[in-house]
Amino acid sequence: MFNKKKPNAEAIRNLKKLLTKKFKLTENTILNVAELNCHEPDCPPTETVITARKKDKLTKIWRVHKPIDEILESDINSLD
Repeated sequence: MFNKKKPNAEAIRNLKKLLTKKFKLTENTILNVAELNCHEPDCPPTETVITARKKDKLTKIWRVHKPIDEILESDINSLD
């Protein structure tokens, strides 16, 4: 029932490095990466939600409609 495959830790580290570089995030920024599965109509089957929380409490959320292990640098570069 709960045999969900865990995302590759190296893929998460790489994703965080790419985000830090693209958005010039400081080491005080907390990055959370979550892979979500949806079974509702009209939603992607797997989505990665990335949240950046800065020291000044500002929060930015990005969504990539792919599993963590499939996110490419080009996907990160297309984020605003």
